[in-house]
Amino acid sequence: MRARLFGMVETMNRNAASERRCRPATSEAFFSPVPRGLEELLAEELRAFGANELRPVPGGVEWHGDWLTCWRINLESRLATRVLWRVGSGRYRGESDIYRLAHSLTWAKWFTPDETIRVFVTARQSPLKSLEFITLRIKDAVCDHFRAVCGSRPSVDTAHPMVRIHTFLDRNAVTLYLDTSGEPLYKRGFKPGTVEAPLKENLAAGILRLSGWQPDEPLADPMCGSGTFLIEAARIALGIAPGLGRQFAFEHLRGFDASAWADIRKAAEARRQPARTLHIHGSDIAGSQLRRARENLAAAGLESCVSLTKADLLEYSPPAASGVMVTNPPYGVRMGEAEELEAFYSRLGDALKQRWPGWRCYLLSADMNLPRAIGLKTGRRTPLFNGALECRLFEYKMVAGSLRVPRQ
Repeated sequence: MRARLFGMVETMNRNAASERRCRPATSEAFFSPVPRGLEELLAEELRAFGANELRPVPGGVEWHGDWLTCWRINLESRLATRVLWRVGSGRYRGESDIYRLAHSLTWAKWFTPDETIRVFVTARQSPLKSLEFITLRIKDAVCDHFRAVCGSRPSVDTAHPMVRIHTFLDRNAVTLYLDTSGEPLYKRGFKPGTVEAPLKENLAAGILRLSGWQPDEPLADPMCGSGTFLIEAARIALGIAPGLGRQFAFEHLRGFDASAWADIRKAAEARRQPARTLHIHGSDIAGSQLRRARENLAAAGLESCVSLTKADLLEYSPPAASGVMVTNPPYGVRMGEAEELEAFYSRLGDALKQRWPGWRCYLLSADMNLPRAIGLKTGRRTPLFNGALECRLFEYKMVAGSLRVPRQ
């Protein structure tokens, strides 16, 4: 029995070695989640990287491509949250059907029992009551597969797993994915702090794209907080691939070709421009926020590229005659009573009209009363989700003269 197991493992190792030579050219099915509202923009970005058969769906994009495309998208996508590789799907009626599907997949062909794992399960309209039990059954199926094939099983690590297995259930179908990214792609790999920013980096990058900002235009965030908009804009202007400072889960998979990956990274590094002073400006009324922004810019190697000023948005003078302003103003959670917030918005409308003519201004807010309170005519109102929070990106194209609209 022991000799037979060793023989099976040797066969798998020979097959894996062969796959390392041929696998990058194989077309596979993937799914990339994205903040809701950015699906079409992500599809455009993925197409530019070589993905095909793209299908935007709420919360992400289904696509096909080879492994080189998968690796490049992990490295260079500014919008995707993850790149999930679809490894199995089928119909189910109960937990036992899901166990059988998970057990039938060739997990040991894709990674070894030395890698730690974690199973994630999400569901929409599933009749099954306990996602925790489904998670346990999928974990058991994977471990039972490894015991049968290799004689040992991977360990579970809920904090920092080397392999993440994602499962999605709808009313009667289950789909299993291997996560090729690891940590979410909005974690660019440079921020030193452990405090979660109120705005994820990929949402900030999407908002910059929606604004139409180009690197040769002045950009300002007068409520910059930890500097997310500023850092994303600077990295775009300098051609810095979002994932250059981090590692990815696909590096632990058996089909990983280190030489091909090194070529992809080398090409991205070659497009990176040296740090220089950019027309990107941030300010905040809170000194503590400016310190966080400065720390994050320094960690990203961009401290000399972006100018920071301590200033009140209501009294701040724009750094140029025209440009793009993007900011994430307070909306309820970060300020006190509704009356105080409405008064702030009214003063903000005055400040934009008086101080920002010639600028395209974009405000992200979960407060749907903002346009009425701010009293200015809006252009587009783009629905976006900041995590689970439904927001709107309000556009104000400021021109000389009054843009005030009557408050209702």
